[in-house]
Amino acid sequence: VDAFQAWSGPCKTVVDLFRKIRNEVGSDLLHFAVAEVDSIDALEKYRGKCEPVFLFYAGGELVAVVRGANAPLLHKTILEQL
Repeated sequence: VDAFQAWSGPCKTVVDLFRKIRNEVGSDLLHFAVAEVDSIDALEKYRGKCEPVFLFYAGGELVAVVRGANAPLLHKTILEQL
Protein backbone atom coordinates (compact mmCIF):
# COMPACT_ATOMS: atom_id res chain seq x y z
CA VAL A 1 0.00 0.00 0.00
CA ASP A 2 1.38 3.38 -1.00
CA ALA A 3 0.29 5.51 1.97
CA PHE A 4 0.25 9.17 0.95
CA GLN A 5 -1.10 12.55 1.98
CA ALA A 6 -3.38 14.60 -0.25
CA TRP A 7 -0.86 17.44 -0.58
CA SER A 8 1.80 15.12 -2.03
CA GLY A 9 -0.22 12.51 -3.89
CA PRO A 10 0.73 8.88 -4.51
CA CYS A 11 4.40 8.20 -5.23
CA LYS A 12 4.61 8.19 -9.02
CA THR A 13 8.32 7.39 -9.11
CA VAL A 14 7.82 3.75 -8.13
CA VAL A 15 4.83 2.91 -10.34
CA ASP A 16 7.09 1.51 -13.06
CA LEU A 17 8.95 -0.60 -10.49
CA PHE A 18 5.67 -2.03 -9.19
CA ARG A 19 4.51 -2.84 -12.73
CA LYS A 20 7.81 -4.57 -13.52
CA ILE A 21 7.72 -6.71 -10.38
CA ARG A 22 4.05 -7.57 -10.86
CA ASN A 23 4.78 -8.69 -14.42
CA GLU A 24 7.65 -10.85 -13.11
CA VAL A 25 5.77 -12.58 -10.29
CA GLY A 26 2.23 -12.53 -11.64
CA SER A 27 -0.86 -10.67 -10.60
CA ASP A 28 -2.19 -13.51 -8.42
CA LEU A 29 0.58 -13.11 -5.84
CA LEU A 30 0.93 -9.36 -5.67
CA HIS A 31 -1.59 -6.55 -5.31
CA PHE A 32 -0.81 -2.85 -5.07
CA ALA A 33 -3.04 -0.17 -3.58
CA VAL A 34 -2.89 3.48 -2.61
CA ALA A 35 -4.38 4.99 0.54
CA GLU A 36 -4.76 8.63 1.49
CA VAL A 37 -3.74 8.75 5.15
CA ASP A 38 -5.64 12.01 5.76
CA SER A 39 -8.98 10.23 5.30
CA ILE A 40 -8.23 6.87 6.98
CA ASP A 41 -8.10 6.95 10.79
CA ALA A 42 -6.20 3.64 11.00
CA LEU A 43 -3.30 5.29 9.09
CA GLU A 44 -3.18 8.43 11.25
CA LYS A 45 0.37 7.70 12.47
CA TYR A 46 1.66 8.14 8.90
CA ARG A 47 0.36 11.72 8.59
CA GLY A 48 2.69 14.71 8.54
CA LYS A 49 5.60 12.91 6.87
CA CYS A 50 7.30 14.36 3.82
CA GLU A 51 8.32 10.96 2.45
CA PRO A 52 6.18 8.24 0.95
CA VAL A 53 5.49 5.21 3.12
CA PHE A 54 4.93 1.74 1.68
CA LEU A 55 3.07 -0.76 3.85
CA PHE A 56 3.26 -4.49 3.15
CA TYR A 57 0.47 -6.78 4.32
CA ALA A 58 0.17 -10.57 4.26
CA GLY A 59 -2.86 -12.37 5.60
CA GLY A 60 -4.31 -9.08 6.79
CA GLU A 61 -1.29 -8.31 8.99
CA LEU A 62 1.31 -5.57 8.52
CA VAL A 63 4.58 -7.41 7.82
CA ALA A 64 6.94 -4.67 6.59
CA VAL A 65 7.24 -0.90 6.18
CA VAL A 66 9.53 0.98 3.79
CA ARG A 67 9.90 4.73 4.20
CA GLY A 68 10.98 6.72 1.17
CA ALA A 69 11.01 5.96 -2.54
CA ASN A 70 14.03 3.66 -2.33
CA ALA A 71 13.54 1.45 -5.41
CA PRO A 72 16.20 -1.17 -4.53
CA LEU A 73 14.85 -1.55 -0.99
CA LEU A 74 11.25 -1.74 -2.22
CA HIS A 75 12.20 -4.40 -4.76
CA LYS A 76 14.06 -6.41 -2.14
CA THR A 77 11.23 -6.12 0.41
CA ILE A 78 8.58 -7.20 -2.10
CA LEU A 79 10.55 -10.27 -3.16
CA GLU A 80 11.36 -11.19 0.46
CA GLN A 81 7.71 -10.94 1.47
CA LEU A 82 6.57 -13.11 -1.42
